[in-house]
Amino acid sequence: MEQFKNEFTYRKFIDAGKEQEFDNLFDKAVEKVKIELLGKKYPIIINGEEIYLQNELSERSPIDGSILGVFQKASKSEAVAAIESASKAFEEWSQLDYKKRVSIFKKAAQLLSERKFDVAAVLSMENGKTRYESIGEVDEAIDFMNYYALDFERNKGYIRKGVIKGTSSKVPAGFQGAPGSEEIVKILMKPYGVFGIIAPFNFPVSISAGMSVGAMITGNTVVFKPSSTDNMSMLTGYLLYKIFSDSGILPGVFNYITGPGSEIGAELSSNRLVSGIAFTGSKTTGISMIASSYAIGKQTVFVVEMGGKNPTIISKYADINKAVSGIASASFGYSGQKCSACSRVYVNKDIKEEFIKKLIEKVSLFKIGNPLQKDNFIGPLISNIALLRYKEAVEEVKKSGKLLFGGNIIDNGLKGAYVEPVVAELPSDNILFKKELFLPFLVIDTYSEIEEALKKANDTEYGLTAGFYSSRSSEIKYFLKNILSGVVYVNREVSATTGAIVGFHTFVGWKGSGLTGKGTGSRFYLQQFMREQSQAIVEE
Repeated sequence: MEQFKNEFTYRKFIDAGKEQEFDNLFDKAVEKVKIELLGKKYPIIINGEEIYLQNELSERSPIDGSILGVFQKASKSEAVAAIESASKAFEEWSQLDYKKRVSIFKKAAQLLSERKFDVAAVLSMENGKTRYESIGEVDEAIDFMNYYALDFERNKGYIRKGVIKGTSSKVPAGFQGAPGSEEIVKILMKPYGVFGIIAPFNFPVSISAGMSVGAMITGNTVVFKPSSTDNMSMLTGYLLYKIFSDSGILPGVFNYITGPGSEIGAELSSNRLVSGIAFTGSKTTGISMIASSYAIGKQTVFVVEMGGKNPTIISKYADINKAVSGIASASFGYSGQKCSACSRVYVNKDIKEEFIKKLIEKVSLFKIGNPLQKDNFIGPLISNIALLRYKEAVEEVKKSGKLLFGGNIIDNGLKGAYVEPVVAELPSDNILFKKELFLPFLVIDTYSEIEEALKKANDTEYGLTAGFYSSRSSEIKYFLKNILSGVVYVNREVSATTGAIVGFHTFVGWKGSGLTGKGTGSRFYLQQFMREQSQAIVEE
């Protein structure tokens, strides 16, 4: 059986002493896609056909406001057409031998690997990630494709067989466990039908690929809606369609629709032909879709991840330098615009001053600016709406706590929303310890005993990721036993709460961060897109 291997592009280049080659490939890809992809008109795709509409959407880069492409503003009627297309394609696609579907997505992984620098360059321009964040995300998409393909293979299409031996004894009436003829029993996992895939702006390649492949490899068909309103990520969505199309999926299996969630998302939630929704985004939107669907009597399957307010606890027995490195990366990488970002810290009061001093020293070295330039670590916020949230959060700190670092807007000659990362000290009952901001914004509180720290860490509606730093095994055990988060990391220098690796860490939300308790990159993930059927046959 083929073994799963992570893509790890940057790691391979740097381990081979070829970092300059990596940078050259990325820079060349930026220039290439500027010529070949930017500023063009892009269609929606229904049943494999390109469709252009009267109403359009212009996608602009958060880096400088430049137009990346012009896309179609689909409405309910196009959503209905896409759903009907997916429904018609379901019969043939679901009956296709699972080995054929597996081979298609292995090919998709190969094609994405070949195009990785081009896709990463577009990604950086589209949502403001650095080259390292972008190539890491594309790698994760490749890993999802390969991991799910191999998982489906290892489980032989999720088909199990058994035989209940027959007996010669006869009874006048049947009952549980009665003697009878031989039964051949087959347990199958079967796809539901049409899945709506509603993708976020912050991981428009990896999360979109993971959800879409999860649905399609198990035999479902898809209507895919990339983020198309304030935080647009439509161009990477189109490139993902091209990957799937070039890999050999049947027409109608993956339909690509751009347009407002108020129309497209609403139709996916309410349409009777849609069996399931895979969604990554805010808790408010996720719960609203679930509620509206069930309110009209639809038993829609939901596979959702709904954000986080992720804590890190620092013990007085921690390696402070390691904690500083992990927290700075987790809090301010991609400007804190990750559902897994570290947004609150609880530090033992005995080491508070030393920790804050070293953290500010670290964060002050982060360069802010155009993420296409190699040395910049913090790029723009995704939108002016995010900038408004930033301003409001800074004012709240000034009113209720202490601003330790940052809080200023950067005027660097670009049109994007560039801001300083914020480190603030506040009481743990402040709203900024509860509300998901999606900003480079870290709030700090102290504690005396580990029990107090865990109580504060768990005091939130979310339960996605969490970090802990300590050299005491007793504290580590207590943390692991009591933390209410789906993904936890201990003494991780590379990042306190972010950076789950496909095939090793699963990514799952507890409480308000998820729904099923099953995560991506997990042996349970694909099963969420299928339902079980038990078949018992007595041969004549």
